[in-house]
This record gives sequence, structure tokens and C-alpha cells, in this order.
Amino acid sequence: MTGRREPISRRERPAKPALSRRWIVDTAVRIMRAEGLEKVTMRRLAQELDTGPASLYVYVANTAELHAAVLDALLGDVDLGGAGAGEGWREQLLAVLTSYMRVLFEHPQLARSALVARPSGENYLRLLERVLDLLSRSGASREQVAWGVDKLLQDATASAAEHSTQKHDPAAEADWNALTVALNAVDEATHPAIRAHMPALLGGSVEDRMRWGFDVLVNGITQTPVPGTAT
Repeated sequence: MTGRREPISRRERPAKPALSRRWIVDTAVRIMRAEGLEKVTMRRLAQELDTGPASLYVYVANTAELHAAVLDALLGDVDLGGAGAGEGWREQLLAVLTSYMRVLFEHPQLARSALVARPSGENYLRLLERVLDLLSRSGASREQVAWGVDKLLQDATASAAEHSTQKHDPAAEADWNALTVALNAVDEATHPAIRAHMPALLGGSVEDRMRWGFDVLVNGITQTPVPGTAT
């Protein structure tokens, strides 16, 4: 008589770690670093965590919220100290925003996602607190500072998305060359404004343009009253 096989008790199987938002986000960050943001889906995460996709929705409502959480996790790499930027609030603010852009620059897909993602985690709140604090040292009003931070972060995010995409896109150089040829070839009779502003339209380094853009924003924020407030 063949011996009956003893069933394995569930109690003797190694227990899976309990799911948590932190574990889910950390796993998503690891997948993104290795495979890209497009691979960070609920289904891919569920496979990695050995669970069902439905279990993840208890902690993360949807993919957009997941991407926002991934962005917030990476914002922990932003240097909020403005190291080496000197003592002035303007230079420190520029250093913080530059560090923020560098974090996004390393992840083009995340940079593009950041244009619409709304992070609300602790790292984003620390970044927001720091930028508000530095900009408020300009002497601008509370309303100017509050509205101005939004513009500064929008511009930094858009710049990072644009330049990181160009760096990692094989067609970017060809596109730039085509634009250069087109601008240089315009007829003054039909495009007088373009002709009048060449070659300045294409001139300047990325660094110089970024610094100029930063100064334009900060000067405008601190000197332009917010509608409905006392001047």
C-alpha cells in the first residue's frame, strides 16, 4: 500500500511580508531605475510583490498616484541646503532648483510625468518649504511668494522634461539641426521678426539661458503684484 503523502501545513510555509505603501513605492522606484517608468504598472508591481493587483489599490488609488509617489521618493535626493551656492537667498534658491532639475533630468519619463503629477509626500513638502522660505527672504509679499513658488517649480519641471528628453532621444539632434536650418533659411519678406532676431534665437548656452530664465521669473515674481492684493 502506497503511503499517503502528508499535506504541508500553511503554518509551515514562510509567511509573505505584509504589504505597505512604503514597500510598494520602494519596489516601484527599483523597477523604474532598472526598467523605466513605463514598466511601473499595477500589474508589474503585483507580480514583483507576489500578490494580486487588487491588493495594491488599498494603498495606491491608481497609476497616476503611484507615479506621484515615485516622484516624491526621488525628491529625497534633492539637495535642499544649496551647498556651495554662497550666502544669498537668490543663489541658494537657484541651487535648490538646479538640484531638483538634476534629479528629474536623470529620469526623462518621470520628468514628463512630473508635469502633471501632484506629489504630496514628505519629500515634496520639504522641497516646497525650502523654496518658500528662500523666496520669502526677497521681501516679496506673502501672496507673491505663494504664487511665485508654483511658477518656479513649473518652469524647473518643464525645463528638466525638455532637456532630459532631448538628451535621451536619438532623434533630438536631427530635430534641432532641422530647426536650425529652417530658421536660418527664412525669407525676411515673409518672416521679418524671425530674421531680425537671428542668430540670438539660437544663441547662448543652456546654463546661461537657465540662469537668465530664473532671474526673469524671480524678478517678475517679486515686482509684480498679485491681483486683488494691496500694492
